[in-house]
Amino acid sequence: MFPSTSTSNNLVKNAVMNGARFLSSSINPATTAVFVCDIQENFKNHIYGFKNMVNTASKMCRIANQFEIPIIVTEQHPKAFGKTVQEIDISKAALVQEKSKFSMLTPEIKDLIHNRFKTKSVILCGLESHVCILQTTLDLIKEGIDVYILADGVSSINKSEIDIARKRCMMSGASITSTESLLFQLLGDAKNPNFKFANKLIKETKETTKEAMDCFVRDLYK
Repeated sequence: MFPSTSTSNNLVKNAVMNGARFLSSSINPATTAVFVCDIQENFKNHIYGFKNMVNTASKMCRIANQFEIPIIVTEQHPKAFGKTVQEIDISKAALVQEKSKFSMLTPEIKDLIHNRFKTKSVILCGLESHVCILQTTLDLIKEGIDVYILADGVSSINKSEIDIARKRCMMSGASITSTESLLFQLLGDAKNPNFKFANKLIKETKETTKEAMDCFVRDLYK
């Protein structure tokens, strides 16, 4: 269920009062990066909706590879928590970096997105919503970068933390959206050469997309 007009107006009013910035209406693949945050093997049995999050991240990486959008991956203390799950193809990632800090915006990644890729927008998925996703979002916004958080692709150990984090990110100026919505924004036009790829991907992932949306998005506007 989508928010009523009054609810939407209150969200906008509160965002303005909190000094939130609003994203531009377009997203350019040439100045975009996909961030995959800490989706590691040893979290598998502890994170709410882990399988659904993995399916979404995998789908987003396929989109990124097709559109030649750089993928940046972090792994939190991999000696303890393992490497990124094999279900997500990160073989073409621009960088896979170990980290100890919670935000993905390490000095190396900050340098990469500013100096090599000239990044203006980041699509963010992974975990945990209220820790690494939130802190990454706040750091990116400080850098003047538009942040698109995949509502169907972020999670936490405790389900209730997810919605709290997404709302805080939104009030701070991030956009909460879905993978397929972003896919069509990246396309922009049915004449885009990637349209056939997109159409095929949507058909292939119909069931897993529905599962992820049911898992993560149902309570977003409550």
